[in-house]
Amino acid sequence: MALAGERPILIKKIKKAGGHGHHGGAWKVAYADFVTAMMAFFLLMWLINTTSPEQKRGIADYFAPASVSESASGAGGILGGTALGDDGNKNQGSMQIMEKMAPEAPPSADIDGQSSTTGAEAALREISEDAMREELQPQEAAAFASAAASLRQAMQSLPELAELSKHVLVDQTPEGLRIQLVDQEGRSMFEPGAARPNERARLLLREISRVVNQLPNRVTISGHTSAQTGGRSEGDWSLSSGRANATREILQGSGVDPDRIYQVSGKAASDPLYPDDPTLAGNRRITLVLLREAPVLPPDAGL
Repeated sequence: MALAGERPILIKKIKKAGGHGHHGGAWKVAYADFVTAMMAFFLLMWLINTTSPEQKRGIADYFAPASVSESASGAGGILGGTALGDDGNKNQGSMQIMEKMAPEAPPSADIDGQSSTTGAEAALREISEDAMREELQPQEAAAFASAAASLRQAMQSLPELAELSKHVLVDQTPEGLRIQLVDQEGRSMFEPGAARPNERARLLLREISRVVNQLPNRVTISGHTSAQTGGRSEGDWSLSSGRANATREILQGSGVDPDRIYQVSGKAASDPLYPDDPTLAGNRRITLVLLREAPVLPPDAGL
């Protein structure tokens, strides 16, 4: 019993909680790690399913330690006590070994000892030429068509050439623009057995030379004869060659640059215009071809 004037004494009892609390929130960290690991696992499975075998092989080769030397020196591990470079006391390390495993390929050389174009450069240059050829082909075809139309118009406008138009055949071939002077039955461009063209042929050739001079392309000239009824004549080779060469002289005399003449040949009766009947007069002809030219590339176009 408290005395008068004294304060009563109070005793407060605190009951402690049991051991089943929240553990300070540590479970949240563990749960977050678990979710992150699962997300990484499913992401890995998705990547495996979406990559091709070549990509998987490239990834495996990237992580494979194929370029690391096996050495018993030092710690005997991956690096084996060697350095990655030439600096420091432990020089002559893995860098030099890896360089020795992949030496630089020496430049290829031709017979004269000069460096030749590598396969990759040749391929790139060929691709560049093909691309430029495809780009220039429509322009070249248009120029050929314009030249052919110009020749036909000139022959129709001149009375002395109009009656000779049947002797001229003009078309485009894979080689280029082909112009042919063919014989008609009873009307030949050359005298029988002679290499020099007659007046009608010279008149046509001078007009053709104007068309040839409109284009910069090189020119091939070939002479042809018809087959003989009794068999092939050995003199047809020299006769067709002589007619082709006489045609070249007339073209050059009409202003065609001699450097543009690429080939002059005699084919006798080996390439008839009418294969079904090699003896026809139309097989006797002179063929001029303005060649399709490859595009001129700069020296470094394929590099």
